[in-house]
Amino acid sequence: MKQALSYILTDRTFLILLFIVNLLGTIYGYYWYGYQLSMTDPIFLIFVPDSPTASLFFTIFLGFFIFKKNAPYIEALAIMTLFKYGVWAVVMNGLTLVEIGHLPWTGYMLVISHGAMAIQGLLYAPYYKIKLRHIMVAAIWTVHNDIIDYVFGQMPIYPALIEHMKVIGYFTFWLSIAAIWITYLTTRPNQNETV
Repeated sequence: MKQALSYILTDRTFLILLFIVNLLGTIYGYYWYGYQLSMTDPIFLIFVPDSPTASLFFTIFLGFFIFKKNAPYIEALAIMTLFKYGVWAVVMNGLTLVEIGHLPWTGYMLVISHGAMAIQGLLYAPYYKIKLRHIMVAAIWTVHNDIIDYVFGQMPIYPALIEHMKVIGYFTFWLSIAAIWITYLTTRPNQNETV
């Protein structure tokens, strides 16, 4: 089973298809954030579209990986943010379902696509060349993004959940810590140096 999975994950045709799917998903994600980006102060623009930026990191990783190259800082950002925002979007859509009793079809699409985001980042953990220094940089980016979202009010807009923003911000911070820890644990076997 492990050998079969490894064969699929490293097959060039599969990698190219995965690259295309992630690239299209990334483009759609930035489009989906269009309304919020249109009213965002330019200084915050890079921090608003969380999920598309996570999938962009993974798309860049795939581009390197197809040509048998590594980009460790991108890899650390990819696994950490894919897990964080994949889980985050699944939870937020679940809370929206609980809050209002239904989801539009796009909500279910987001649950499936973001669940897949979180999983794909973890599946490629054996192939990353991440060291502790790469994790540290990705961790700073990830926690800094939480500060931008919940201190400066740039979090993704979920109208049904507006009154729960403090609790969501607290949850998101601990989700970031979990993502950092999972990144460290899943890439630890690949680390040949301490920093």
